[in-house]
Amino acid sequence: MRTAQIIYNPAAGRFPVAEAIPSAGRVLMDAGFFVNATATHSGEHATELAASAAEKGIDVVFAVGGDGTIGQVASGLIDTDTALGILPAGTANVWGKELGMKPYSWVARNALEENVKLLANSPIYAIDVGVCNHQPFLMWAGLGLDALSVQKAEPRFRLEKFFTAPEYAASILLTAVRWRGISLRIWADGEEIEGHYILAVINNIRHYMGGLTNLSPDAMLDDGLFDLWLFTGNNMADALRPVFEMWGGRHIVSPHTRRISFKKLRLEADTDFAVQTDGEPRFDTKKAEINVHKGALRVLMPPKALDALSLEPIA
Repeated sequence: MRTAQIIYNPAAGRFPVAEAIPSAGRVLMDAGFFVNATATHSGEHATELAASAAEKGIDVVFAVGGDGTIGQVASGLIDTDTALGILPAGTANVWGKELGMKPYSWVARNALEENVKLLANSPIYAIDVGVCNHQPFLMWAGLGLDALSVQKAEPRFRLEKFFTAPEYAASILLTAVRWRGISLRIWADGEEIEGHYILAVINNIRHYMGGLTNLSPDAMLDDGLFDLWLFTGNNMADALRPVFEMWGGRHIVSPHTRRISFKKLRLEADTDFAVQTDGEPRFDTKKAEINVHKGALRVLMPPKALDALSLEPIA
């Protein structure tokens, strides 16, 4: 019999998800799994629970929560034989959008069970993981305007999550008033670049800005490459330009934007800059090193996500 561990964040999203966990567990049992479910107390606890499940040889860990919870659970499963099942139940649910999955919400209260049915017998693919200064991430790492805006917006209480889009927009505007960009020295797979940028984003998925924009339309989750997007500028108008260009998809051909695909990246500055990964504020640093770990995470992939994969399933 296959084994599964459900790890859920009771504080995730706009609506409590705990009441839906038992029915999700029953769906898994009907699909032939022996199931345990555990609530997280913190991000570190989520990672510890996932790592413990992998050590015990659990076949699949299902992460129930937002993008932060999914990333924290994934951190405990990197380079193990345990697969990750993503069950979006957070606020922005960008991972859910990327995989074409409906998130759990008050108006979609059966979404958890539907997604479990979808994933229970889905193929397993090995996807890439980024590591920034020892911090694993699945979707993005950002610095400059991006990271400072995340710092202002997080953490949020449940009531605040009903106003995510306007709150994030207000955070960008407040940050843009004072942000003048940062001068960076960059090494991407041996290529050296230098310039002054209002925003720098590293990504492995297509969606960005809470899933509202398509940053890298042709991004692949398993090709061993991440993208570095550099947006030039040094004032408030420059800070807002990439936002509007991304909304319209014009950033791809903009003269103010540069895209570089890489396997290994280093960014340095003379002053500290803030870093966020997967929408969570992380640390301030003068040097960020990002390495792509190809195929380091096994993930159950639903049918709508297969166009973002370049290789065959591993199971």
